[in-house]
Amino acid sequence: MTPDDSGPPARGCGAGAIERRLLLVVTDDWYLWSHRIGLAEAARDAGYEVTIVTTVREHGERIRALGLSLVHVDFARGRLSPWANLRTVLALRGIYRRLEPHLVHHIAIKPIVLGSVAAAQVRAPAVVNALAGLGTGLTSGHIKARLARPMLRSALAWAMRRPCSRTVVQNAENAKFVESLGVRRERISLVQGAGVDVRTFRPRPEPEGPIRVVMVSRLLWDKGVHEFIRAAALVREARGDVVFTLVGAPDEGNPTSVPREQLRSWTADGLVEWWGHREDVADVLAGSHIAVLPTCYGEGVPKTLLEAAACGRPIVATDIAGCRTVVRHGVNGLLVPARDARALADAVTALAGDPARRAAMGAEGRRRAETEFASERIHAETLLVYEQALASVGR
Repeated sequence: MTPDDSGPPARGCGAGAIERRLLLVVTDDWYLWSHRIGLAEAARDAGYEVTIVTTVREHGERIRALGLSLVHVDFARGRLSPWANLRTVLALRGIYRRLEPHLVHHIAIKPIVLGSVAAAQVRAPAVVNALAGLGTGLTSGHIKARLARPMLRSALAWAMRRPCSRTVVQNAENAKFVESLGVRRERISLVQGAGVDVRTFRPRPEPEGPIRVVMVSRLLWDKGVHEFIRAAALVREARGDVVFTLVGAPDEGNPTSVPREQLRSWTADGLVEWWGHREDVADVLAGSHIAVLPTCYGEGVPKTLLEAAACGRPIVATDIAGCRTVVRHGVNGLLVPARDARALADAVTALAGDPARRAAMGAEGRRRAETEFASERIHAETLLVYEQALASVGR
């Protein structure tokens, strides 16, 4: 579907009647399918007329099959061109004007910034801006990210301070960041991640054979791929019954993506196994013993850690915002310093040699997944934010 600019303008912030026409705006359909499809269904079941606005690549038919409307827009990920961003804003403006949403939910930094410009131009009644972590743009040491950071902070501050908007964050550190932009605390909601389906991701017995350490992630340097490889080499020196497995694909739209040639080289050297992108992550985790995420990325709440916890697997992760939300050190996993391959290797080695500790940590992780991070709870909290945003329209 190609958006156009026809149709009457949407209501402004002073709209009286609260209705339920919702746009979910995300950069890519893979992210919507992986992280937010459950939310879209929950909103639909709660009475919202849901339209997904995203770059449609692979999952369009799946999304439409669920009774959800879908509109394509090119978010030009990985490009800093002002002309590409302007085209995206103009496309979003046309979509917002034509569909007249009563609520727009922007998810992640680029939709927040570009979508808020479009929403301001058509005076969309209510906007929810969901910061799914600080991402590469606000945390990476990559030169492009550092150069763009001051402008990005200013753009986020403007978007989040708009009178029709509310901001959702995934961890307490991100809430402090948003407050530092001048956003009032009462307009910030904490919802811990995208949730996990605890029926699909469930505990299964550990497999027989070598101890398998698995990292499920987009393959970015900032996600800790290099530290994972170095830890694999260190652990192999200590014991030969531990296998390190990378599950995921590079993200060419991100400047810190790991080259495929490098991944093939590590595989050829026997340092790790690389399985590429997998949709059967529950089965991948069932075939593992320890889940690892040595990230220094600007995380919200990493979904891969929620899935590992739900599957009853102990976790080794870095002691940073987002990971600390899921992992309690010594309880359901171990936290190690960022960019410290030796500490990562030591933590993995300790768990590899202690099956009773793995079992105890896995059980506690499952308990937390059920009580704190289950999809139903997260979706209910998000729908409450929607109601608050719509209720504020008349005020």
